[in-house]
Amino acid sequence: MSKKNVEDYITEGIYGTRLPKQEERDYFLGTLRERIVIALTIGQVMTDKGIQTLEENMKNNQEAKLLFNGKIASKFLKAEKELANKYKIPYTVVSNEAVETDIGAVLTYDYAIDEEHIFMEENFEEHTSEEKKEQKSNLFSKIKRLF
Repeated sequence: MSKKNVEDYITEGIYGTRLPKQEERDYFLGTLRERIVIALTIGQVMTDKGIQTLEENMKNNQEAKLLFNGKIASKFLKAEKELANKYKIPYTVVSNEAVETDIGAVLTYDYAIDEEHIFMEENFEEHTSEEKKEQKSNLFSKIKRLF
């Protein structure tokens, strides 16, 4: 291990001690991937697509805590906060303007649990049927232009 130079001490004094896996902590709202039960994207939180999955995980993990992305307006977090109160799970809104992340909410522990699948699976059937409808409408509009 190399010795610290003056620049290292100055940087540490200004920004604080560098934590291990800082990029991972920034992405997951201040926690590590190995501690997460479920992570929802901002879109899933705002549209309440993940509310049922979140509730199931809250039932099974009542010792966990819930972290919300501070960039989401509080009106979109109402249902999630009600669930957290229902199961007596503490929640925190994490605001870090310097970091960009698409994570909207994280149910997490203070220790590693190594959950294999932490992201909610999207319903791909809905997307494929919508794409097919769009392709058909595009095809008809092209044919109409020909005549």
